[in-house]
Amino acid sequence: MKFPAETTRKIAVFRALQLGDMLCGVPAFRALRGAYPDAEIVLLGLPWAKSFTERFAGYFDGFIHFPGYPELPEQPFDQLAWQEFLTQMRKEGFDLILQMQGNGSVVNEMLRDLDAGAVAGFHTEGNEGNPEWFVGYPEGISEIHRHLRLMEHLGIAALGDKLEFPVSDDEVRHSHKNSPLLAGDRYVCVHPGSRGAWRQWPTSHFACLADQCAGMGYQVVITGTASEAQITQEVIDQMDYPAIDLSGQTGLGEIGQLIREADLLISNCTGVSHIAAAVETPSIVISMDGEPERWGPLNTRLHKTIDWTCRTDYEHVQTEMEMLLEARYQAVAAGR
Repeated sequence: MKFPAETTRKIAVFRALQLGDMLCGVPAFRALRGAYPDAEIVLLGLPWAKSFTERFAGYFDGFIHFPGYPELPEQPFDQLAWQEFLTQMRKEGFDLILQMQGNGSVVNEMLRDLDAGAVAGFHTEGNEGNPEWFVGYPEGISEIHRHLRLMEHLGIAALGDKLEFPVSDDEVRHSHKNSPLLAGDRYVCVHPGSRGAWRQWPTSHFACLADQCAGMGYQVVITGTASEAQITQEVIDQMDYPAIDLSGQTGLGEIGQLIREADLLISNCTGVSHIAAAVETPSIVISMDGEPERWGPLNTRLHKTIDWTCRTDYEHVQTEMEMLLEARYQAVAAGR
């Protein structure tokens, strides 16, 4: 390894992004922990991600809130918070800071200027780092494999590319208590929300697919955050069959358990699609950003990612859904 385990005792991982991005990094985090079993590994992330480090406590020992930076869109920049972050980082004594945020065009210089430890990660032309520590940002591949490529460059062995989404016993109990009508039922989760209107598949299409599932005998469960209530209500209003509306009523763990026990997930290409991949629930994923090769689940037998920017064919989506449900039915009937 380019950073020996004997002398690399404290590692920071910079990935200040949202749920889907974080879940795609899990195989790399798993490899990192495998290579540095005794190191203290700390995530530098957005405020919500503290709970992510708690869920993945086997891979992370701590969390530091990254307060934002000019040209990074995830949160507003706060100069006072930045100064506090800078002071804390210089006190932490990191042996290694891994840049796993992007191609480095903005953040590489920022991380080096922290003067808080050696920096390794991705780079592109114009923001190059030490070629022993930095690897060119790979395009046209899965986000999962992109970060495993970085681990490989640093001499860290991969431990598979499977995603994970652990759910606690309390979250399982709460999910069952919150959704008693689903006990023993066969159901489909429909998650129509998305971060950004440009990534939003039409609610009328979600409603039609949901009705198709209901007509096949499945209970339909609509999920989403409280802020997505308008979108979820639009889907319900356009449906002919009744649906159970759980939008705004479930935490992340409960959503994970709902998806784990579902026969199918229908969603835009968002964080929940990666949860479905992790728990191996079949899914229909509508890609509205034109990057299905980057964000689509790796198992293309179990998950069907439709690039809506190239093929706006509702009947194709419906056919793919019916085939997944038929395969699921056959698997359940066979006891698999």
